[in-house]
Amino acid sequence: MKKAFITGITGQDGAYLTELLLGKGYKVYGLFRRVVNHNMENLEYLSVADRVEFVDGDMTDQASLIKAIKDIQPDEVYNLAAQSFVGSSWIQATATMNINAMGNLYLLNAIKDNCPTAKFYQASSSEMFGNNSDDGVQNEQTAFRPRSPYGISKATAHFFTINYRESYGLFACCGILFNHESEIRGKEFVTRKITDGVAKIALGLADHIELGNLDAKRDWGYAKDYVKAMWLMLQQEKPDDYIICTGVEHSIKEFLMEAFISAGLGSWKKFVKQNPLYTRPAELHILKGDCSKARKKLGWKPYHNISFEKMVEVMVKADIKRLKK
Repeated sequence: MKKAFITGITGQDGAYLTELLLGKGYKVYGLFRRVVNHNMENLEYLSVADRVEFVDGDMTDQASLIKAIKDIQPDEVYNLAAQSFVGSSWIQATATMNINAMGNLYLLNAIKDNCPTAKFYQASSSEMFGNNSDDGVQNEQTAFRPRSPYGISKATAHFFTINYRESYGLFACCGILFNHESEIRGKEFVTRKITDGVAKIALGLADHIELGNLDAKRDWGYAKDYVKAMWLMLQQEKPDDYIICTGVEHSIKEFLMEAFISAGLGSWKKFVKQNPLYTRPAELHILKGDCSKARKKLGWKPYHNISFEKMVEVMVKADIKRLKK
């Protein structure tokens, strides 16, 4: 039985990855920061919470990561833990860097010194690119020009991972994932904020949604497809870095349109108010990736389980179902 250690296990990707690995017969360990209110909502939603062995620790506490790696001796390590809300990264720049970048370094050192045969996955992000591309499409050769403290922290962790692969021979991969959503996405993210807001409007619990920039375009995929790509990277003969995306961009306006159609509400325009409080200090206008490498080398493809339109519909209906309860 293979052993996998997941940081960020209670988040969207952590929950779906746990479901995937358990289905493949893995023993799954999850880093768990002890707090008063334990958030197990996503794991419980997928009915996998009671099948995980939780390990006390924190990404900013190097000693706890060393102990976890030393005790578990995992075959695979997936670093999904992050302060992942881009908007908050300007307010919490130091915390974002400590968790996302230094936490990655602490974990790499723990593996190098205590379990060097473990295969390592680092969750990199399309936010590292910023607005840097001539044709509006980013691939593995596109230079990074992050536009947020979050993007900077992820780029730092990305280069740490590559450096440890090249310096110490670790099997370390970076998955540069573009935006990926699902019915268990956090409500602080604009997609889930929209679907939750639409559900409330449909049920008469609200009369509008407040959003920031509606013209921003993102390459949105389905999270359940994307965690399979993480696993595939660690099954290859050699470690490498891959972009995971759909190659198709949609604006926030398009997401709104699909969400309101899914709820049977018609046009979104009379229900949405723009609030400058929700705009970023430095806006990232468009992200669209090229996943040719992942298609060719991993045999991975986007939209395997669900289309963009169907994904939005699933998210809206899941939120309506939650609110009805």
